[in-house]
Amino acid sequence: MDLADALAGLDTHPWALVSHAYGPAEDLPHLLRALAEGGEDAQEEVISELYSCILHQGTVYSASVDAVPYLARIAAAGRPGTTEVLGLLGGLAESDDEWQIAPGAVRAAVATQIPLLTTLLAHEDVNVRLLTAWTLGHTRDTEAAPAALLSRWTAEADPGVRAELLIALGRVDISGAAVEARALLGADTPAPLRLAALLVTLDAGEPWTDAHHGAALGLLPARGFTVDRYSMHHREPLHTIVDSLLRRETEADREAAFALLDTALRDGRPEVRTEALSAADHACYLSRSAPRRLVPAIVPLVAEQPASTLLGKLGPAAAEAAPFLADLAAQPDDKAADQALAVLVRVAPRQAAPLLARHLDRRPRALDAASDFHAPPFPFHPALLAAVRVRLAAEGLGNNETADLVHLLRQWGPQAAAALPELYTVLPRFPYAATAITAVAAAGPRAVREQAGAVLRAAAGSLMVARTHYELTGETDVLLDAVATALSAGPREVTEAAQAAAALGATAAGLLPALRAAVSKDPEPTTPQLDGDIAIATALWQIDGAADEAVTILASVLDRTASSHPWYRWTVVRALRATALLGASARPLIPRLEPLLADPEKAPAAALALLAITDPDVVDLGRLAEAVLHAAETGADVIGACEALQALGATALSTQQRRRVAELADGDRRIVGSGVANSIIREDERLRAILTAI
Repeated sequence: MDLADALAGLDTHPWALVSHAYGPAEDLPHLLRALAEGGEDAQEEVISELYSCILHQGTVYSASVDAVPYLARIAAAGRPGTTEVLGLLGGLAESDDEWQIAPGAVRAAVATQIPLLTTLLAHEDVNVRLLTAWTLGHTRDTEAAPAALLSRWTAEADPGVRAELLIALGRVDISGAAVEARALLGADTPAPLRLAALLVTLDAGEPWTDAHHGAALGLLPARGFTVDRYSMHHREPLHTIVDSLLRRETEADREAAFALLDTALRDGRPEVRTEALSAADHACYLSRSAPRRLVPAIVPLVAEQPASTLLGKLGPAAAEAAPFLADLAAQPDDKAADQALAVLVRVAPRQAAPLLARHLDRRPRALDAASDFHAPPFPFHPALLAAVRVRLAAEGLGNNETADLVHLLRQWGPQAAAALPELYTVLPRFPYAATAITAVAAAGPRAVREQAGAVLRAAAGSLMVARTHYELTGETDVLLDAVATALSAGPREVTEAAQAAAALGATAAGLLPALRAAVSKDPEPTTPQLDGDIAIATALWQIDGAADEAVTILASVLDRTASSHPWYRWTVVRALRATALLGASARPLIPRLEPLLADPEKAPAAALALLAITDPDVVDLGRLAEAVLHAAETGADVIGACEALQALGATALSTQQRRRVAELADGDRRIVGSGVANSIIREDERLRAILTAI
């Protein structure tokens, strides 16, 4: 195909009627012509611009549909840069992130070009053949694409292209691809093709056999044999194999995954162990039984950083590694000792405490682990308290280390009373120390409390210090002044100030005019402004029971966050939790809350709010439970779902719903899939205990 044919109709096409990421697509004729006629340097820039506008961060648009025929013809014209054009076409076909177009419209447009693209399967350039196969597979076309791929399969000699053809065939005809794959598991099959065969048989759901096990082990280290090179999923072959087996959720497949990992973890080659540790990390996040099965093979590798990092994520489940970690933490190399001690802090904190005390100034990672806000409180140890006091008094201490030391003292509360002088000294430059002073002094003798109160009063230049002063002494004047000042500052300060005012209750009645004045009037508010409004609504209710005002403000927040944009998710959840505080007074909001039960990300908070405000005689507990269970099962808001299930109670659940709760509690699959890396497994176990109790 010549360029004239490839660009036929380009200038007369109604591009202004379709849009891409940046608006009307009137610039596409220029870009497509430059792609077809420009040199290689110009093409690279044009391809980048096309990705930006018609496949923007993986999203496709109406203009993407209209661009496809031109891209396909440009690719078929055989110009330099054909592989880049094919990569763009395949990416367009692959995308499920569609903006204001019919589902599958872009993919269908690429599928109509299969007859034209098929000619490129015989191209002399290996990469062109490979990218063509990749693109055809992503069309998901079950008629023309399988025939084209199978036709080339019988003629293709290059193992890499054959691997891509097999993967692509698996996307459009999995049963046909599985038939071809069964004969390709032997050691005589080139590695890329053998890997593709393994992946296809997994996708086909075929039983995992000794032949598969041997084929997978024979490929290790497998990273060099990556197939489907444009898929993130296949860039870590062992990870992908383990993931596929575990997601089958059968005991046999779990054991198959663990046996494969156990053997790889014990391999003598460092590069194999590195791949195995990465895959084992993923397995432990997916499977509750993985740590118990894999820790014995991981512990001997504790000196290798990937292994120690994984053991730290497992926490107490890796307790058998504690003696090895303690030995490593005692070595003279400060960096290695610090890494080992940081892991020991998470695995066996009581054993770690005296070791941390010995060299606190040279163990920054271990100190950071001990003061982790997401972890359970670190155990008190007298020697560590002494070391913290010495370190807190040191010159030139940075804010991060200061925060870690202060947080430890805050956790220990009255046990850390000896450190009050150091906390008083650090307070002027580090207001967060006020929280530790209050925690430490609150249960102390009257003289200690009075001295701490005086120190806090003298340093009360911030809302945080003023609030801790009130919590310790019950005196309101300092906090009232601080709240009044903060209410006239920015949105974030307004939120904190309103929260502090709410805690004061009726004592803060004089702040009501300032609170009302701080309500945002912006029709397109920022998230901090909305959070401020939520806090103000709560404060108005807590101070004088102003339910009507609070309901009006919360209704405004819910109305202004009615779009499905993800950045409003937690704002809506916070508004719903504030609504629940109002009880029956918030019943006018019920029509706004009920539709949110259909959104799994917001359903738990909506259910809690509806449970709190709806007439008990009319509330549909079964409907609330169903929405909450769906949120838990889809992983949309597992923590909120467990809280809502607790509030509903087992008696609100049907027999079938209780069975589903039991499956979440007893199943091998973890229900927490995201969060802070070192807390995911611990959080899953915590929620599992809640569900078991229900």
